Amino acid sequence: MKNYEVIILKPGYCHRLGPTKMRADGTVTLIKGPKNIIVDTGGPQDSEHIIDALSKEGLSPRDISHVICTHGHSDHVGNNNLFWDAAFIVSHDISKGDLYTFHDFKSGESYMIDEEVEVIPTPGHTSQDISVIVRIKEGVVAITGDLFESEQDLVDEELWRASSELPVEQEKSRAMILAIADTVVPGHGEMFKVKKS
Repeated sequence: MKNYEVIILKPGYCHRLGPTKMRADGTVTLIKGPKNIIVDTGGPQDSEHIIDALSKEGLSPRDISHVICTHGHSDHVGNNNLFWDAAFIVSHDISKGDLYTFHDFKSGESYMIDEEVEVIPTPGHTSQDISVIVRIKEGVVAITGDLFESEQDLVDEELWRASSELPVEQEKSRAMILAIADTVVPGHGEMFKVKKS
């Protein structure tokens, strides 16, 4: 009964400009199906692009039931204000309007949107990172934010370690995702297939 599809509305990028500067923007992902969900909303400069990309999918911001932000950095939450009808999961905070619901992500407990979409704690890049697991016809997709910067960080670990608050935790979270996912949507690049060894 896999009714969802995962669509990249805008791939993220990260280009280091030296030891203290970089150009970066987060990947913006649509989970389209029985519930329409946005994962990470990019930076403020992405607002028109997001609205146009949703329109091409036959949707408007008012059709989005949930906005999930993998962590609170500005290139992942910059357009949350577009979706004022949605429920929000931002790191470990869950809210709709001014009503907050408490959930124990810290103990490792997942949060179910429905039987095909689940939010799980994946600490490492920050202490409160989350990832979204989506079960689709083609397998399991993990939308991970900066747990994975891009596919390249599988071979060049410095790409993720350079911005990791908790590298030991991040290494564990990455291994767990690679064990359960068929496809990963990273925080700053195109989705990639997981090569099972």
